Amino acid sequence: MRINIHIAVQELELFDAQERIIKRYRISSARNGTGQENGSFRTPLGKHIIRAKIGAGQPLNTVFVRRRPTGEIYSPQLAEQFPKRDWILTRILWLSGCEPGFNRLGPVDTMRRYIYIHGTPDSVEMGKPGSIGCIRMRNSDLVEMFDLVEAGTPVKIIA
Repeated sequence: MRINIHIAVQELELFDAQERIIKRYRISSARNGTGQENGSFRTPLGKHIIRAKIGAGQPLNTVFVRRRPTGEIYSPQLAEQFPKRDWILTRILWLSGCEPGFNRLGPVDTMRRYIYIHGTPDSVEMGKPGSIGCIRMRNSDLVEMFDLVEAGTPVKIIA
């Protein structure tokens, strides 16, 4: 398995072991565009791997803070209580860069920037940049993909 994320068209492609596309998903990348630098709130480019899979077995719309389930389930009422929260829901695929000096180590390290593929509220528009660096997906799409990939799966993020 491998994943390609195409920023220009806001799409994620999941490939099987025979290099066939088995699924395409709409995503939402960073509203600030692409970039590697810590603090840029941009989506990093290049070769990555899924370093960790977090949230297996959690219900849809489980709220995560610092990669830990809070015990909350996202709802519009909860969103009203916390209007400035960056909602990380359902599952987390934590990415790690593979290219030293470009997206790994120092001020460009994807993993230290806490860049994930994660779920988001259903009200968030897909197909349009809007995150603060991560790749957002529909919760049901993320659960489907989460169950198909393993830690170590290659992920390429392409402008």
